[in-house]
Order: sequence, then structure tokens, then C-alpha cells
Amino acid sequence: MGSAQDNATNWKQQAEEFLSTENYLAAANLYEQAISTEPEVKSYYWSLGLMLLLQGQEAEAQTTWLFAMTEGDEAQIEQWTLELIQVLQAEAERREQHQDDIVSWTLRQHMREIAPADLSNLFHLIQSSIRLGTYTGDEPQTLGIIELLQTDPEQSEPGQPEGIEGVDAELFMETLEQVLDYAPLHPQSFELVESYIPYIQATHPFAKLTLNTAAKVATIFYRPDIAAQLAELCLQVEPRNTKALLDAATFYQNASNNVKGIELAKQYYSAMEDLPDQVYAAHVILRGLMHAGGGYSTESDQILQQLESLLMELFKAQPGEMHQDTTMRLFSTPFYFPYVRDQPRQNMHLRQEVARLCEKNIARYAQNRVREIQQQYPRTPKASVPKRPLKIGYLSHCLRTHSVGWLARWLFQYHNREEFQIHAYLINAQGRHDPLQDWYIQHVDKGYQFPFGSGKVIDQLYEDDLDILIDLDSVTLDVCCEILSIRYAPIQATWLGWDATGLSSVDYYIADSYVLPDDAQDYYTEKIWRLPQTYIAVDGFEVGVPEVRREDLNIPEDAVVYLSAQSGYKYNLQTARLQMQIIREVPNSYLLIKDLLLDKDKVNNCFAQIAQEEGINADRLRFMPNAMTSEIHRANLQVADILLDTYPYNGATTIMETLWMEIPVVTRVGEQFASRNSYTMMINAGITEGIAWTDEEYVEWGIRLGRDANLRQQISWKLKKSRQTAPLWNGKQFTREMENAYQQMWQIYLDSQG
Repeated sequence: MGSAQDNATNWKQQAEEFLSTENYLAAANLYEQAISTEPEVKSYYWSLGLMLLLQGQEAEAQTTWLFAMTEGDEAQIEQWTLELIQVLQAEAERREQHQDDIVSWTLRQHMREIAPADLSNLFHLIQSSIRLGTYTGDEPQTLGIIELLQTDPEQSEPGQPEGIEGVDAELFMETLEQVLDYAPLHPQSFELVESYIPYIQATHPFAKLTLNTAAKVATIFYRPDIAAQLAELCLQVEPRNTKALLDAATFYQNASNNVKGIELAKQYYSAMEDLPDQVYAAHVILRGLMHAGGGYSTESDQILQQLESLLMELFKAQPGEMHQDTTMRLFSTPFYFPYVRDQPRQNMHLRQEVARLCEKNIARYAQNRVREIQQQYPRTPKASVPKRPLKIGYLSHCLRTHSVGWLARWLFQYHNREEFQIHAYLINAQGRHDPLQDWYIQHVDKGYQFPFGSGKVIDQLYEDDLDILIDLDSVTLDVCCEILSIRYAPIQATWLGWDATGLSSVDYYIADSYVLPDDAQDYYTEKIWRLPQTYIAVDGFEVGVPEVRREDLNIPEDAVVYLSAQSGYKYNLQTARLQMQIIREVPNSYLLIKDLLLDKDKVNNCFAQIAQEEGINADRLRFMPNAMTSEIHRANLQVADILLDTYPYNGATTIMETLWMEIPVVTRVGEQFASRNSYTMMINAGITEGIAWTDEEYVEWGIRLGRDANLRQQISWKLKKSRQTAPLWNGKQFTREMENAYQQMWQIYLDSQG
């Protein structure tokens, strides 16, 4: 008896050894011998079939398993099937431990044929496909997972679909995380998330995973529409999740669904109890209203006043400690004031007070981290370092296909590499191919692309030990504000982005003699560094083939076409009224409205109402379709005769592009940076025609240019000639002036060190 058992144990051990050494033929022979001796032992058939399968003999394996089950009743077949699956699963798991995903995938495919409703196996199949790189995104549907999850779960335990055995909630979340990381934009990924919601309990990692994916989809892949839907799925599970509410509101606004975005923002505001959170919630409501264009003007004014009151209350309260997320959000809260009013002293005061409050909190919560990095990367005093190329760092999330990306590239192109070592820190980069982003990485000495949420930029800045750090984003990205607050370089300056940050840690704000008035230093905390001619210059712009003709817009060829080409939040009802007055006084004229963000129906109704009030037929209003590329957008500008600028927030890149396309511009000059951008660009392009200092002059210039075709031709000719002579179109000269500024800043710093 004992000897027979020993023999059985010995041959089974030998069979396992043959399996581990991949000698499947020898193992199969042992199982065949065992079957001939004990044909009633079904486990031998399961193992023999496995050995045949591993040799690539799939048909023979299936025949072996089916033969063993031919004489069984229903209960026996069910039991034998379970045993067979266990054998295959054990080998699949062993293969996965050894990272043999090809064999594991094959085994699990056979398990699926035997038990197509085994969700755990299907989840493992998806994971294998992802590791192999063969995952297409369709698998949740083709494998039947979504259909299985959509069965009525009322009779099942939480986390366990009805009638499906062995569903592991942890395994599902692991699979879901991999799917959302590998194919976050695929429709089946969204359906997989949605189909699992009925099985989720209140406390579950689902919410965090979903919101993290939504942020990635919105920030890196630029699909806020999908991100908003993911955030709403999170709200189905946790209706009181305020982060999901905030994210959904923001993403819907980014996707131009402003009605939904405003609604959710108001819900978020109602849920907030702490003053700093209420401030930000009011900002998010205002953001939605502003992005919707002029159709919400009255409500925008009310929310703006409410936000200002909340900010003043916050400054008075001076909360001692705020969470990092709360602190970061506050940076953007004064953002929309310059879009509504040309009051630089009041607007800058709000920005500076917010910056002061944020800096205080950043100094508190970041001190331990900063101390650790300083110990890791000790620095030598700059004054004792021998003369060498200055290390200049550029910090931005916009060095890509973006207005900042188009405008800044000539500085990078012409930098003197003997005198300067150029570093670029691209925040929230990667995720999709961007030719302009790649161009920047190729045109610097050291270029870094930090994905969304990465904290490695801090270590890299300390390791690089820069001399001057140039911020290109201002308050448009909170991460950059936080970095500037900590101060990673002895000299920090803001250029190009959006106006000054108001941070005490920023030494200079780079401007010129036109874009800021003479008394601006009175209300800027940064030292204004005025370049001798222009604060921005390019050698030109690439222009594609136009896709829009007048006939496409139902505009007569002999008409006078005025274009308003700014984003929705730059529209101002008073300026729109002035534009209507121009249209009224110029026969056969049309106003063409181009925008990327606005709610066209809402804005169209708003403009139509103003037109009616000014005695103009709404048929003289047109919307220009969006262009697929920047090159086509510039080419499409040629459909216009005159561009009517916005106020109190002017155009910027669009104005430069319009001037490059030799189209006359009418701009209203104000006091703040945002209302003087077009002014400095026109002056530096050699054009004074169209520069207005009052509303009356704005209308007068608009009418004059519309009625006088010869004057328009003269301006176009001057713009054509200016390409060879004007400072605005001389990137090389501008770069030398910027480099001179850097050298002088550096010398001032060295002198201050004694």
C-alpha cells in the first residue's frame, strides 16, 4: 500500500519537474501512463490536456478534456469543469509570476471558453493584454465583461454581480486602474467604469481613481468633455464628494458646456463652509459665466462683486493655516478682474494680497521638503563662481501648441549659447505628441518634460542651480506660482504670460515703454524691467491654406468685414455696443465673430439684442468656424478687412497674427497691461492708425477704416514693408535685448552680494 502511494507521489513529482523545465512531452507521457492505469481519475486528463496545450496542440487538448466528461451527469460535469479551470488557473498564475504573459494569456483564453462568465479570469485576461501591449480598448465589450456587470445586482452582495462567482473587488479595481492608465480615452473604458458603479459601496477607492483619471484626461489629453463625464460618475457613487463636484464643474466649463459647468459650480459653492473655499467657489462660478461670453453679463457683474467682497473678507481674516490644495487654488481667484475692468491699481492689489497669503502658507507646508532638498543639493555662493555662461531656466506649461509656445520660440532660437546655458521646465507635459513641445526640447541645453502631478521638478530645479528663472505663466498655473514662491534661483522674473504674479519672490516683471504706463511701478511689487523697444518679437508666423471664404459665410464679396476674434471671456457688452455702432455707420458691413470657447447660441442672442438696440439687423452678424490648426486659423483671418479688438482685455497673439497678415486693427488703449498689449504691438509694427484712447475714438477709427478702402490698403502696405524693418518682427534683435537685460540683472545681483 505504502509502496503504491510512494510510486504515485514520485511520478507526480517527476511530472511537475518536467513541467517546470518545459519538458511537456515527457510530462504528457507520464499522465498518459497514469490514465491507462487509472482511467477513472479525471485529474490526469486535465493535466494531460494542459501538457498538450503547452505544446501547441490545442485541438488535442480540448479533445482530451471533452472525452473525460462524456459519461458524466450534469452535477459531475459542473464539478469536473471547476477542477479543470483550477488546473489551468494554477498554471496561468505560475506563468504570471514568471512574467510569461503570452502563455498566461493563452491559458486564460481557454479558461474563458470553458467558463465565459468567470469575471476574475476576464479581468486577468485584460491585464495580460495590457502587459503584452495588445490591448485595443474593445475588450470590456468583446469579452462580455460589461454585459455581465450590467446584470441586475439587487440579489448580490456588495462588490459581487448576481450569479457570478469569485468576483474580487480588489482585482477589479486593479484592472480598472490599468485600463484607465492604458486607454483612458476609449469609450469602452468609460463604459467599464460606469457598469461597475452599482456594486460600489460608499467608501471605496473608485472615487480617487476616477478623479485622478479625469484630471489626466483633461490636462494631458485635452479632453475635458470625457473628464467631466468621469467626474460625474464619481458623483453617482459619492454625491457629496466636493472635489468631484468642483472637477466636474471645471471640466464642463473647459468643454464649453457652460450651462452645466455653472450649475455644478453653484452647487459646489453651496457645499462650501470655509471662507477660502467659498472664495474659490465664487471664482469657479465667475469662470463659467465669463467663458460663456457676454450673455451672462449682469450675473457676471454680481458674482464679480461678491468675489471681491469675499476676497476682502479673506484678507481681513488672514487664516493661519490652509491646506496645500486650498492655497494653490487661491492663486487664480483674481484672474478675471482685468477682463471686466481697467483698474490696474485695484486689480493688482487683489493679486498681491492673494499672493502674500499663499506665500505664507507655502513657506509653512513646504519648509521640511525644501530643507531636505537643500541638504541633498548644497550650493556654492554665486559671487564666488568664476565667470561662465549664465544658466537661464524657463518655467511653463505652455511651451507647446499654445499662444505662449508660438511667441517664445524665437528667443530660444536665437539665444547665444556661448553666453547662456538654456534650461526648459515643461510642466504638465507629455501625454500626446506635440510638434512645438518637441521643438522646445530640441532647442535647449537641458529640457525636462514633467507629466501631470509630478513633483520631480522641485528636485531638478535645485540640482540645476540656475542663475535666473523666467516664469512664462504668471497666475495661469498654480504649480508655477508655488515653485516661484519657494525661490529656486537668486533672480526670478515673469515675462510674456499674463501680467505680473504679485509674488514677493519675483524680482522683475519684463515689459516695455508702451505695454505699461509710466506710473505702473507705483502699484507693482516687482521691479518693472522695460526693454528698449518691445517686450515681445517674432520673425513671423507660418500660414496655411484658408478654409473659409466669404461665400461660405453668406457674405457678399464687396462687403466690409469686421472681425472680432477673441475668446469668450474677453467679450465686453460695452465694447460690443461700440462695434455695433461702427457696423451701423458703414454700409454693406458685417461683424464676423470667431471664438474657441463661447456658447454660440447664448452669445449670438446677446449680440443680436445689442444689434437690435442699436438699430442693426441681426443678419449682419456671422460666426466664423474654428480652424483645425494655427496655420489655417491665420490664413482664415484674410476673410476680414478690419479686426476690432476687445477691451478692457485686448487680444495678444491674435493681434500679432492679424498684423502679420497685413490686416488693419482698431484697438482701445487703457491703463492696465491687458488693455495695452495691442497698442505696443501696433507701435512696434510701425502702425498708429487704429489706436484709440477713448470709446469715441474707437468708433471713429472703426468707421473711418470701414469707409476708406484706400486707407486700409495703405495700412496693409505699411505692414507688409514693416516685416523687414519693425522691432515686432525682429526676433534676433529682441533676443539680444533680453540677453542684455539678463546680464544686467545678474550684475545687479552680484553687486548686492558685496
